[in-house]
Parts: sequence; C-alpha cells; structure tokens
Amino acid sequence: MTEPQQPLHDADSPRRAETPSYERGALPSAHADAASEHWPHPGQAEQPTPRIPGDDDATREMYGSAGDATREMPAPAAPFPPTDAPGAAAAQADSYLPPTGTPYGNYAAPDASATPTVVVTKKGPGWVALVAAMILTVAMTLGAVLYLRPALLRASTPTNMNGGTVSAVPASSSDGTDWSAVASAVLPAVVTIQTQGASSSGGTGSGVVYDAQGDIVTNYHVIASVVGGGKIQVTLADGRLYSAHIVGHDRTTDLAVIRLDNPPSDLTVARFASSSALKVGAPVMAIGAPLGLSNTVTTGIISALNRPVEVSMEDSSTQQDPTQASSDLVVTNAIQIDASINPGNSGGPLFDASGAVVGINSSIKSLSSSSDGQAGSIGLGFAIPSDLVVSVADQLIASGQASHGMLGVTVRAATTTIGNDTFVGAQVQDVTPGSGAATAGLRSGDVITKVEGQEVTSPKQLIGYVRRYKAGDTVTMTVARDGATFDVSVTIQGS
Repeated sequence: MTEPQQPLHDADSPRRAETPSYERGALPSAHADAASEHWPHPGQAEQPTPRIPGDDDATREMYGSAGDATREMPAPAAPFPPTDAPGAAAAQADSYLPPTGTPYGNYAAPDASATPTVVVTKKGPGWVALVAAMILTVAMTLGAVLYLRPALLRASTPTNMNGGTVSAVPASSSDGTDWSAVASAVLPAVVTIQTQGASSSGGTGSGVVYDAQGDIVTNYHVIASVVGGGKIQVTLADGRLYSAHIVGHDRTTDLAVIRLDNPPSDLTVARFASSSALKVGAPVMAIGAPLGLSNTVTTGIISALNRPVEVSMEDSSTQQDPTQASSDLVVTNAIQIDASINPGNSGGPLFDASGAVVGINSSIKSLSSSSDGQAGSIGLGFAIPSDLVVSVADQLIASGQASHGMLGVTVRAATTTIGNDTFVGAQVQDVTPGSGAATAGLRSGDVITKVEGQEVTSPKQLIGYVRRYKAGDTVTMTVARDGATFDVSVTIQGS
C-alpha cells in the first residue's frame, strides 16, 4: 500500500497528524502513523470504522457516542500494552484506546481536550507578478479612455467667450486632428462678404457669425470702401444671400462688425475662445474666400505669437524715422501662422482643433506682387488674437466705437546692459505729464523689457501689448535703469 503524502514539518515543531481527531482522545505521534493507514486513499473503498470493544449502551453511557467529540473522557480501566511488545502497534491501532503511562520517547503527552487546528498558508503572487498585473490594469483602463472618451485627453475645453452655438469637437483618438469633423462643425458659421462702394470698385472678404442677432465680425479694411456709403452683401455657407449694414468699425485694430438685415432664426454662431493659452506649434485651420473662392479650408500651425504687425501709420514723424514709434501707432501683436491664406481670407476666422475661433485672419507677408497688385501666400500669415477681437467687438456692438489703452510715452528701439548680458527693448523718450507712465515713475532713458512677463523686443511690440488693455487696467512692466531691473505697475489710460 502506498503511504499517504505527509506535509513537511520543521524539525523543532511537533508533528501533526493529518487524520481527523479522535473522539476518545488523540493518539501519541508514535501511533498516529499506524492509525492513518486505516483511512481510505483516493479512489479506494472506505474501510469499516473499527469497533471499540464494549461499544454498547453501557459503554456509550460511560465514554459518549462516536460523534460526541467534546465530552470529557474518563481514564481507562486498564493500562495500554507496552509499545515495545510484539504486535503492540497493531493492537493499539485496532483498539483506539486512550494511551496511559509515560509518554513514548519522552515527548509531552498531547492534550486530550484540545481540538487540532489546521493552518493553511496561502502563498501570494511575487512582486514581479504583482507589478505586471498593475501595469496591465492601467494599460487596459487607459485604452478604454482613449477608445470611449477621447475628449478627456484635453486638459480643458476652451471657454466660450461669446455664447456661440458651435459645439466643441472631441479630440481625435488618433495622432492627428480630425479636421474633417472640425470643418463640418464650423463651416456654417463662416460667411463671404462682398462690398460695392458708392464711388469705387467692390471687394471680397470673409467674416464669422458672432451672435444670434446677425452680428458678423470682419476686418475693417474689408468694409472700408463702404464706410462713406455703399452696399454690403453676405453669403452664408448654405448659399443664402443677405444684405448687411455697418454696426461699428475700428481702424486701430483693423476690426469691424456688420449686421445682417432681417437675419434668419437658424444662424450658426461661432464659438470664440481665449487666445491667451495658445502655444507655438499648435494646429490651426483658416476658412474664408481666398481669391473669391468661398468656403476654402486650409490648415497649418501657429509659427509665432505676439508678432507685431502694423495695421496703419498716420504719424509722419514715424515714417521719417522707422526706429521711433509713438503711442498713436496702429500695431497689433498678431498670431503668425503657416496656413495658406490669400486676399479674400481677410476677416475670416482662425480655428483651433476644437473648433473654437482663436483669431481673425487679417494680413500676409509677401515677397512680390502680381500684376493686379495682390500678393500670394508664402506661408507667413497673421491673425488678430481672439481676446482683442472679443473686447473690440463687444464695444462696437454696444456703442459703435472702441476705446484703446494708452501708456503715455514715446518710445524707440534700444538695447540695455544688465550685468554681462545685453537685451533689446523699448526705450522711453518722452513721458506725458499726468499719464499712467508718469504716475508709475517712468522717466526718459528707461528701457521697458517685459509686459506681464512677455518680452518686449521692439517699440511696435510694446504698443501692441498696450492696445490689448482697456482704460483702468493695471499692467506690470519690467524696466531697466542704470544696469538694474525692477517691476512697476502702470495704470492704462483710455484714448
């Protein structure tokens, strides 16, 4: 007969029998091996339970029934045969009587009233397996997020600044932006504008629906020919034609607002978002009517921010000396893009990957002009930031005109040395008495190097920063004087 496999025990630990506890007291370990052979092995027929001599009613009264394992057992009437006698082990196994006398082999006698406790130790997975399981769980969770909710990958949805009705386009689960989805969502909010002046030829430009009452934002130079009289016709993306009139215009920022006559009730309003969070390299889409081709879509990236672009110049002194600039110079710190735009894109919207307007396309840089005086795109386009657009548009809608911030200084390009380093900036030439600059303590010879932490590399760029603020706003500027720098708070005045 094959011996049952017994669990290993420490050498210093008492040996446990793997057989069930006995009703009439546990056998010493010396006899447990013999007793265990009477239990069937797997697949073997169960052996009959050995009968204890005298197992009758009287005996049960004395010792208790076979299932009463917790009753106190009286001492046996006769000693157990010596264990070294021939056949003693077999006799003990057959009788199952409690042991008596001195314990065998000087081992302590087991407690007859104690119930053996079986301790099962479960060995957990190793550290390598545990870490692998954690990584797998994270990967599966992230995969589910990417597949089911790609919009969660965006840090935040751009804030709606004008109550637009165009919904945010979810981020694509692939590596690239889904421009087809963006174009489908925003095209209904883009319009084509045609003007016919009273005494001049007409022109074509673009615009974007700003609100549900039919207000449309565009460039000032798109409608400049009809400021003194003329006609404006607007074509919606679905081909419907409407006449329009000027609500207000601002030459300083090259912005204007026109309004549809009898606007429809189902206008799709573009959603404007803040341009303050834009990053160089971010993808953008331009939509407009380049060369008269309506609903043309081009894409690219933001190639630079805060690029000073001159809109108009009326001060003759600055024309004679291009190194100087006055606070009256018309300059916009524009978003530079490489998306292809051409004449006719002017006034059209620049969208981010979520379908929000972040700028109004206004001008391009070109190396040469064609025979009709129009230059083509060379990948250097400029857009007016949406923060400035919304500020001016709200003022134009409310009152028909817009105010602009003034610093109260005349500046020119200059360099300044701080320690061992040389920086470019805008050097103050004159300070207007009573202006915000005078109150802040600026004086001639100071070089302004930063506005709200953004570098100032030219006088035009400084003016572009100031134009973004309204009268009463407080702006922090970094000024270099006598080889050291310090910050000043300047209150912007209205024009």
